[in-house]
Order: sequence, then C-alpha cells, then structure tokens
Amino acid sequence: MALSEIMRILAVAVTLAASLTSVGPLGELTDLAVRRIEVADLVAAAKFGTSQPIDDPAREQVVLDTVRTKAGQLGLDPENAARFFRAQIEANKLVQRGLYARWTEHPEEVPQHKPDLGTEVRPILDRLTTDILAELKDTEQLRRPTLKCEIHATIAERSAVVLHHLDRLHENALTEAMTEVCAK
Repeated sequence: MALSEIMRILAVAVTLAASLTSVGPLGELTDLAVRRIEVADLVAAAKFGTSQPIDDPAREQVVLDTVRTKAGQLGLDPENAARFFRAQIEANKLVQRGLYARWTEHPEEVPQHKPDLGTEVRPILDRLTTDILAELKDTEQLRRPTLKCEIHATIAERSAVVLHHLDRLHENALTEAMTEVCAK
C-alpha cells in the first residue's frame, strides 16, 4: 500500500474520530437509524424467553399507520415514509433474530435486565420516529433515486459502522435499515 493511500485512510479515520455524527448530508439520518437499531437490543432483551414473538404484525401496522399520519402532517409522502420505516422494522427484527440465536447458543450472554416494552422501550422508539421523520423532511430533496444520493448514503452508512463500532449483526441491520433511503 502506497504511503499516499495510507495517509488518505488516516485522514478519513481522524475525521471520523473527531466527528460526532456520520459523514455527509445523510449522516444524521443514518445515525438515527443506528440508534433505532441499537434499541432492537432492548426489544430482544424484553421479548427473549417470553411468549412475545419477534414478528408482531398488529404492532407494526400501528407504527406504520402513525408514520403515515405524521408524515402527511409534515408534508412528506406518507407511503415513502412508511417504506423507510418498514425497512427500520425489518432491520430491528434482523437484530432480534440474531440476538436470539446468540443467546440460545450462549445463555450466559442473555441480559439480566428485561426492559418493559411499554414503559421503557416504546417511548424511545416513539421519540426516534419523530426525529427520523423530521430528518426525512430535512433530507427530502437529496433522497431521490440518484447516484448522488447513493454515494452520500454509502458514505454515511460506512462512517456510521466505524463511529458506532457496529458488529456484523448491527452492520447488516443498518444496511437493511437504509435500503429505502434513496428510493422514490
């Protein structure tokens, strides 16, 4: 590897380390998606070992209906917003399934605290929904099915993986969560 290439990589690493958010105009939206993915750990901890299923179509429908209503109030296309949030939900379930598999294989890793979904977890998700919708509004003009959007999304996603120290499970979930960011 050439010295100039090493210096470029080092410059990017230093920039990322100094940054509080992922890089680029989609950085804040990506960071919010990461935060939502991290909440999936709490959801999994709350549900693991109970009769509550990972897939909860009724709850998912409530979330998507709420997103459509709030998106319309913000002047966003309700169906585009719902597609973005469907990807968030699928990413969350990916994490839950991964953690279930890990905890089944390694019971000593099961979290000791079982958070309450209604009083501890859903309020966090509700705040993130509001924040994500606001960021979808702020990035509306960029989020089109264009190469420019795809480049910004890739930069934001890759920098988020580094900044948030995502393991492979959470990295894969972020990829899932961001599938609709440049869709129309």
